[in-house]
Amino acid sequence: MSARNNILNKLRSGLAGTTPRPDDFNERLVTEPWQYRPEDRIKRLRTLMEAVHTEVHQVDSQNWPEKVAEVLAERNLSNLLHAPATGHGKQLAEYWHSSGQSVDLLSYDRPIEEWKEELFWNVDASITGTRGAIAATGSLVMWPDRLEPRLMSLLPPLHIALLKASEIDDNLYAVMKRNNWSAGMPTNLLLVSGPSKTADIEQVLAFGAHGPKELIVLILEDA
Repeated sequence: MSARNNILNKLRSGLAGTTPRPDDFNERLVTEPWQYRPEDRIKRLRTLMEAVHTEVHQVDSQNWPEKVAEVLAERNLSNLLHAPATGHGKQLAEYWHSSGQSVDLLSYDRPIEEWKEELFWNVDASITGTRGAIAATGSLVMWPDRLEPRLMSLLPPLHIALLKASEIDDNLYAVMKRNNWSAGMPTNLLLVSGPSKTADIEQVLAFGAHGPKELIVLILEDA
C-alpha cells in the first residue's frame, strides 16, 4: 500500500460513526453587500482599475482589432504576441493581414524552450482573453491554459486584455457560479487589477517589477 493510500485510509477510518455538520452557508453574506445594477458594473470596474493605472477602453466587439493597432502605433511598438488558436486570436490575425499592419504579429505556438530568449527579451506586447471581471474589486479574472499560458500576460511590458461586457459580474461568488467552479476548480486562476507594481525599495512606487508595466483593458460591447 502506498503512503498516500495509507494516509487516506486513516482519514476515512477516523470519520467512522461521525455525522457531518449541516451546511449553514448563507449566500447573502458574500453577495448582498456587493451587488450593482447591470448598467453600473462597467462604470465601477473602470473607476477602480483606472485608479491603479490601468487603461480602459470600451470598444465594439467586431472592431476591437482597430483599437489594438491604434494602441501599438501610439507607443511605436514593433510586435504583438497573440494565441493563434483562440477565437480572438483568429479575429486579430484576419484584421492584421487584411489591413496590412506593419507591426509583426507573433504567435505563441511552440514550447517555451524553443524561443525563451526571444519571449523574455524581444516581445513588446501581448494580447489575451479573460474569463470575466469583478465589479466589486475592479479585477480581471484570468484562467491561463495551454493556448494562452501565464507567460503571455506576465513577460511583455504591455499586456492588452479583452473583456466581454456581458461577463462582468458583481462579485467573486457570482464568477464562481457562472463558471461552475464546483464542477472543476481552476488550477491557475488570476485576479488582476492593474499593471505590476511594487514599493519594496525605499517605498518608491515602481511599475513593471514583477510583470507588465502597462495593462490595457478593452471592454467588448455587443455590436
